Amino acid sequence: MQFFLIPILFFGIVILLTSFFIVKQQSAAIIERFGKFHSIRQSGLQFKVPLIDRLAGKLSLKIQQLDVMVETKTEDDVFVRLKISVQFKVIKEKVYDAFYKLDYAHDQITSYVFDVVRAEVPKMKLDDVFVRKDDIAIAVKRELNEAMSGYGYDIIKTLVTDIDPDSQVKEAMNRINAAQREKVAAQYEGDAQRILIVERAKAEAESKRLQGQGIADQRREIARGLEESVDVLNRVGINSQEASALIVVTQHYDTLQSIGGSTNSNLILLPNSPQAGSNMLNDMVASFTASNQIGEAMKKAKDKK
Repeated sequence: MQFFLIPILFFGIVILLTSFFIVKQQSAAIIERFGKFHSIRQSGLQFKVPLIDRLAGKLSLKIQQLDVMVETKTEDDVFVRLKISVQFKVIKEKVYDAFYKLDYAHDQITSYVFDVVRAEVPKMKLDDVFVRKDDIAIAVKRELNEAMSGYGYDIIKTLVTDIDPDSQVKEAMNRINAAQREKVAAQYEGDAQRILIVERAKAEAESKRLQGQGIADQRREIARGLEESVDVLNRVGINSQEASALIVVTQHYDTLQSIGGSTNSNLILLPNSPQAGSNMLNDMVASFTASNQIGEAMKKAKDKK
């Protein structure tokens, strides 16, 4: 009799132990009794009636992510592949709906993503797809929320994580981008050259102006020096004409001495006779006298008018 009690007791202990089960954090367990829904158990140590209750399944309440690749065509007839990342979770209060109303949640979400993307992208040109990818994500999220909330799922976020046009289209876009950048670079280079030319012209003009001012200052100082020389000679009894002749002759011979002192000089001074200075002075005096007479005549004619 005791021999038969041992297996029964062992079998009873096993059944009792298997009646306890653990539900992990952020999970939910569904208990059925004779094939019919009985209860939902949350995280912790749980108990089910042996041979009557059955653990039908468990659902994770964590946020999950599903990546969906969709190939479609844009308004300008360019085929493009989009990667849509959908973040979703089971609503804690709707575990029953999520478990019993929908068998394959991933397939259902994928179908809705395909439907929305292939309805939105063909309305856009390829450039607009890149610019308005957030609009596509919002449209997908709105459609999924309306469809999946009835099945106990909450759509947390949808993201367009990748946009991949056809390889030939990408090469063409790269060539266009490179050509535009080369055009901008050429424009900047042309502007730089133009600025350089303008600045060089300004610098040259300023150099000429300063050079002319220097020459004018030099001649003014020479005239002042000559005037002082004439005054000195006048004070020793030499009249202005003799003083001017002496100065011209002195400068003439100073010039000849300077030329002779340079071994590599190619300058030829004509004429270079002793009478050259006197003749030059006489010609200058005559020229100044004639110029003054012409000026006075023009002034008198203007006053008569």
